Amino acid sequence: MSEMREKITAVDDRRKLADAVRGAQIAAADRGDVVVDMKEADLARIEILAHDLKPVFDDVPVDDLQWDFAISKGQQPRLWIDPTSHVMMGRDRRTYRFVRDTRLGRIVVAESPDVQPISDAVTNYIAERIVERQRLMEGERINLRSAVIYQEDENSGPTEHTLVRPPVVSSTATRRSRSVVRELITVLTWFAIGGLAGAGALLAFFWDRLSPYF
Repeated sequence: MSEMREKITAVDDRRKLADAVRGAQIAAADRGDVVVDMKEADLARIEILAHDLKPVFDDVPVDDLQWDFAISKGQQPRLWIDPTSHVMMGRDRRTYRFVRDTRLGRIVVAESPDVQPISDAVTNYIAERIVERQRLMEGERINLRSAVIYQEDENSGPTEHTLVRPPVVSSTATRRSRSVVRELITVLTWFAIGGLAGAGALLAFFWDRLSPYF
């Protein structure tokens, strides 16, 4: 009789553990569903901001490669502006946070539950970066790549030729060359003056002997 009771108790314990494991699995699934729902909600809000900024993204020159303008659908969806700045949702899942990574750490450029203030902050940031790049690109540019041209050949078709650009001479080198030329002219001038002076002295010294010949 006691053995029967022990068997029943063991079966009941196993059932309790199985029920507990099943309950834990259900709770984990529920938490997973909540995480998925939160992620989808964050992604939806990020896509709304991206749609609002699309006209700004389209106005940026295509050859300006410093921008990303992409949405990453990771654990925390983000709208990337460039490699150092992006927009993500705050902990409350309702506040937009426009952040930028710097050498001193991450800074919050703008934060708001509304789309428009964040959209304006991103637009101003893009404009400032474009102006900054234009200032850096001002002045003389030296192309470090050789130009490739294609020449049509009657027999073999188009052939590739590399056109090597002549080296760009800086203004400092030009001034040095001009200085050397001026120094050379000065030396030749003084040499000519010295020669004429020496010839005049010799002519005066031997004038008595040479005067009968004139």
